[in-house]
Amino acid sequence: MTVEAVRVAPLVRRVPHFHAWVDIAVVVTVLVVTNLIAHFTTVWASVATVPIAAGVLVAIMRQRGMHWNELGLSPRHWKRGTLYSVGAVGLVLAVVAIGIALPFTRQFFLSERYATVSGALVASMIIIPLQTVIPEELAFRGVLHGTLERVWGARGVFAVGSLLFGLWHIASSFGLTAGNAGLSAFLGAGIWAQLAGIAGAVIATAAAGFVFTWLRRRSGSILAPIALHWSLNGAGALAAALVWHVSVS
Repeated sequence: MTVEAVRVAPLVRRVPHFHAWVDIAVVVTVLVVTNLIAHFTTVWASVATVPIAAGVLVAIMRQRGMHWNELGLSPRHWKRGTLYSVGAVGLVLAVVAIGIALPFTRQFFLSERYATVSGALVASMIIIPLQTVIPEELAFRGVLHGTLERVWGARGVFAVGSLLFGLWHIASSFGLTAGNAGLSAFLGAGIWAQLAGIAGAVIATAAAGFVFTWLRRRSGSILAPIALHWSLNGAGALAAALVWHVSVS
């Protein structure tokens, strides 16, 4: 790690080892319960559960003595976080533009969820940031990051945090292959194709979690992973709507 990276790395507050393990157990338990409620109960629960849980986790860890710096929410790193955010968003937009320009990769943007421009705009600007990106980053790159770092340091954060972020997306990837024209054409639509889609989603989101964690540690702020997370989801939704619009016109 460079001297500059050390300068922006979170200051980890020393806590009794047992208490640190309890914090991890509490955070993971809340995340598991939240995921189950969000995906296997009511529509309203799926809308509100993750944002509420993220706020509760931040409140709990603050009460347990976690510093804003450990949560990636310290104002001292906002400027650096913003610079990394701009770079991350610019890179993603460039990759997405290339993806929808190439015939082979364009088909993978054909998600039925974003078949209309108006729906994609609402999803990209409201639903995705408020229901998914911000609460997930608060929970994973904020609270979970801080609790794991107290026990295992950077290696634990990268390994365990990324794995848990991948597993978090199992439920949301049900039906992923069937709802994406490109994936259906590539993998098929049977049970094995569905399982392959789920496995691919877990691997892809675990890898994304690794990159989000790198940005979080490099910038010292969750602003950068929030920006990258939003650009991946939000730009993907808008790209899907654009591809659908072009394909049917």
